Amino acid sequence: MTTGRHSATELDPSLDDYELAAALVREAGQLALLMRMGGLQGERKTSVSDVVTAADHAAEAYVLEQLRRCRPADGILGEEGSSVVGSSGRTWVIDPVDGTYNFLHGSTYWCSAIALKHEQLAPHGVVSDPDVILGAIYQPELDKLWIGGEGHPATLNDERISGPSGAALSELGAATYIHPTWLADPRAAMPWHAAAVSAASLRMFGSGSCDLGRVADGELGCWFQHSCPEWDWLPGKAIVRAAGGDTGVVRVNGLDWFIAGGPTAVRELRAALTSVPQFA
Repeated sequence: MTTGRHSATELDPSLDDYELAAALVREAGQLALLMRMGGLQGERKTSVSDVVTAADHAAEAYVLEQLRRCRPADGILGEEGSSVVGSSGRTWVIDPVDGTYNFLHGSTYWCSAIALKHEQLAPHGVVSDPDVILGAIYQPELDKLWIGGEGHPATLNDERISGPSGAALSELGAATYIHPTWLADPRAAMPWHAAAVSAASLRMFGSGSCDLGRVADGELGCWFQHSCPEWDWLPGKAIVRAAGGDTGVVRVNGLDWFIAGGPTAVRELRAALTSVPQFA
């Protein structure tokens, strides 16, 4: 079977971290795409739009296997349950299929993503936003690979990208996501609305990593979303920052909001999100 070729592909441990990350997301994305072509069904996780498929599990298992062989001292954290404690002080964060709802319904707007972060403990009461070494995002059906990190400029398909726009939020299209149920909860709905009405337009595509790659290359103006797990945030965060952009996390009414874009847009998103009444 074709999928067997991908699941058996052994990567060279001598690859540097950036080469390894690029190979992992390419292989994982192609494996997931081939499995979808063969037919898949989704299983509900927390809601009708939060689903998982056999492709998610197979792609994560592949990345886990390769990392344990190529980087045995590093930790691993995966969306679908992979958890390996490392000894190096570094952890790979895996999102085998980001945008599974899109993936399952035939959209091209999904990707495989990975980040490498420094292990660190946040002081009690402080928002945790780990230092990220690198990020890689691969959108298989468009053959787009974003990568960037510490000491490595952000690139799209090996071409250096210009970075996020420096324009004001009122002049930019903002990519975002909020689950419909949160719109009934003022803790989330009020700050989301304050940020949304501050932008020139809104885009909601359903894959945070695909969005963040496009913020890094300037196709999208900026991005904001609450309650992001590390696998939805760190790959794109690394690339946006490597492209010269800014990122941040701000807590409003008990929820953490993750923001990315040019410095002006990030500053204005932070001000908008924190402008709403604070609940006790």
